[in-house]
Amino acid sequence: MKQGIRQQAIPGIIGGVGPLAHIEFERRLIAFNAEQGAVSDRDYPVWILINATDIPDRTQSLLGKLPDCTPWLVKYGKMLQMAGANFLVITCNTAHGFYERVQPQLDIPWIHLMNATAAFIKSRYPGSHLVGVLATTGTLQAKLYHNSLSALGLNVIAPPLDSQLQQDVMNAIYNPVWGIKATGIEILPEPISILDNAMTWLEEQGAELVIAGCTEISVVLKKLKCNALIDIDPLDILANLTLDLAFGHQDIPIII
Repeated sequence: MKQGIRQQAIPGIIGGVGPLAHIEFERRLIAFNAEQGAVSDRDYPVWILINATDIPDRTQSLLGKLPDCTPWLVKYGKMLQMAGANFLVITCNTAHGFYERVQPQLDIPWIHLMNATAAFIKSRYPGSHLVGVLATTGTLQAKLYHNSLSALGLNVIAPPLDSQLQQDVMNAIYNPVWGIKATGIEILPEPISILDNAMTWLEEQGAELVIAGCTEISVVLKKLKCNALIDIDPLDILANLTLDLAFGHQDIPIII
């Protein structure tokens, strides 16, 4: 079905920022491309990936407790650029806290996950105004989703940074025994229970939609009870956008 549709651009992916982040992202690239008619190896796009596991934890870096992630992100972005990538995607929400420092040092555009997600919500759900966000403390403190959503007239509700609920969300992601980052490909009940409670809290606060604002939350999103909330998965949005850019259905953004 896809014969005659030629790839126009090569995505470069910085993964490893969350053990399952790029694996889940690549699965979605394959799944969505198959939905669009891919039937053979050559129907899938070429992409280049770096499993950059040595990048410092992004939340701890933004909080000033670990070194600035910028040098690592620039290094790997340039490696992908030199390997032939035409644009960059990073499968970590919190890494976008370094976007303004990293993008000027690259010659290819880094696709901004929060801006893409906000534009998707504004286009697909024009009647919604209050958006819940579950994310790391680093993402929330840097107001990454707040800034992108508010620029389009959308309001944000998220757990207060110093609340027990936000501490629980961080524990669901980082707990060294049963947290999502710690258990490889297995997801244990504890983080699911915590994130279910967080979803319920967002709904009680009046949220109409909820963004899985951390890749680890994206990994478990389909296991959660979203109740009446509409769940928004930025990893899905990024995967579809990556395919559109790769096959020329959308123009690659120009670096200003």
